[in-house]
Amino acid sequence: MHRPDTSVIRHDWQTDEAAGLLGQPFNDLLFAAQSAHRANFDANRIQVSTLLSIKTGGCPEDCGYCSQSAKHEAELERERLLPLEEVVAAARTARDNGATRFCMGAAWRNPTDKNLEQVTAMVEAVSALGMETCVTLGMLTLTQAQRLRDAGLSYYNHNLDTSPEFYGRVITTRTYRDRLETLEHVRTVGLKTCSGGILGMGESRRDRASMLCQLANLPAHPESVPINLLVQVEGTPLFGTDALDPFEFVRTVAAARVMMPRSYVRLSAGRSEMTDELQALCFLSGANSIFYGERLLTTPNAESDHDRRLFERLGLEAEAAEPEGREAPGACHKTITATADAGAHADV
Repeated sequence: MHRPDTSVIRHDWQTDEAAGLLGQPFNDLLFAAQSAHRANFDANRIQVSTLLSIKTGGCPEDCGYCSQSAKHEAELERERLLPLEEVVAAARTARDNGATRFCMGAAWRNPTDKNLEQVTAMVEAVSALGMETCVTLGMLTLTQAQRLRDAGLSYYNHNLDTSPEFYGRVITTRTYRDRLETLEHVRTVGLKTCSGGILGMGESRRDRASMLCQLANLPAHPESVPINLLVQVEGTPLFGTDALDPFEFVRTVAAARVMMPRSYVRLSAGRSEMTDELQALCFLSGANSIFYGERLLTTPNAESDHDRRLFERLGLEAEAAEPEGREAPGACHKTITATADAGAHADV
């Protein structure tokens, strides 16, 4: 068994190598992941984040997993961009419940200048509450990324979703290159990145290996890597896809931890369908971040009280702030994390 060198951050992973990692005996893979985790994090602390859908439905994209696409027949009540006062009230409630980071998601292909002006006002208002901010708005130009940074934004979420090879079977309205360019713009202006993928869309293990290589071989590892389990919504093209073997999900979490040892690996969409035992295996394999609350924008999530009980049973604690002196890959300042209710986009 090869024990990972946790002192080296690599950006030269090959798909065959990542596939071999995913195919290791289960216990060996979890040992490697746990070794990498403990070398870089407190193994018993979990970062917890909160998210609000600020604009729901009507998206022109055709992402096969997403209920918010205008091209699909999922039953979803569309909503316009929320008023600033409503967003601030939700952020204040989250803060009063202990949250230190507030994430906002909008179902757009890309924001217009008017959209962005409204969102930057939200970012500024939430920042004024003493909270960190994160948004997911679709594709960004370099100028738009700069505007968000200047407004005080901390993180930008933009997932790769899957491998370049499988991508065209899920999405046709934007290219893989489009996604990589948005991440490049976000990095260029100094924002922290949140980028991961969705499992259980019918992809192969090799596709999962290829996706992890794409993330790990970015110029800087994403500070946060969400690993989503497909939430099947009736009316979307991927409804009825064969369920993913839970051990494959755990393997992918573990491989993400080994390949991106200093990134937060987040359990995102799909937690409502996971047993406590499966979540515990994910924590054992290096997951150290969750979205917390009843909703993931448009899909169910594990309930807050249940999460608290699970943390108690496992001896886990919500992380209030990143330890002093510790930097995420590519970051130049301390990360503040959240400790209260959360949700997530279908692919946050």
